[in-house]
Amino acid sequence: MTPTRGSRTAVGTGGTGGLGTAICALLAQTGHRVVAADLGPLDGRADALRAAIPGHDVDCVALDVTDFDACTGAFADIARRHGDVGILVNAAGITRDGTLRKMAHPQWRQVMDVNLDGVFHCTRQVVDGMAAGGFGRIVNISSVNGQTGQFGQTNYAAAKAGMHGFTMSLARELARKGVPVNSISPGYVDTALVMAMPANIRDGIVAQVPVGRLGRADEIARVVGFLVDDDAGYITGANIPVNGGLFMSF
Repeated sequence: MTPTRGSRTAVGTGGTGGLGTAICALLAQTGHRVVAADLGPLDGRADALRAAIPGHDVDCVALDVTDFDACTGAFADIARRHGDVGILVNAAGITRDGTLRKMAHPQWRQVMDVNLDGVFHCTRQVVDGMAAGGFGRIVNISSVNGQTGQFGQTNYAAAKAGMHGFTMSLARELARKGVPVNSISPGYVDTALVMAMPANIRDGIVAQVPVGRLGRADEIARVVGFLVDDDAGYITGANIPVNGGLFMSF
């Protein structure tokens, strides 16, 4: 199936989470056929996602991104039902914090399995079709902590930094195929995960942010929308910081 300009099949992993919901909402509102993939069972989370996007029919698919074979089957089914995937946003992620001296191997492995291996598992399913069709957009949701490091997050920071290394390498592979690959590195955003922090810790983080507040999920989604636009084909291998000035570089 050849999509019309501006109307493509878009898959967002972690699609029922705080960031994922905002991303899927924006993609649906800009005319794409959206599939939100997230760890099942989805149940109420799928209902909540659809309620957040009234008037838009978003397909919700239970998917464990750590399972390569499950990803293969799920993406094949998505293509059969909705057409070839033209947009992939890898937003699935978890934390299992702890200092390295106290970190158990499962804490390390679980974060790598979801946050980094999951990017490979899902992206591998779409690259051939995108390259063959001469169009695709891949956006990987990294993190400011992948740039700066963070106490108690050797696993998370390593995975997020690795995600951008993946982004740059794949961008080189696909640059002449019409498939830009980019990363976004959000700072601290007012998702349930951040809002669950003790108030004193959250206040301490906000005090370090030059704009003086947490980010909003829709602010991240807007950057995704920009990068997946048909006219954004000359931006590839980039990492876009959306962190309120918490980390600045060039």
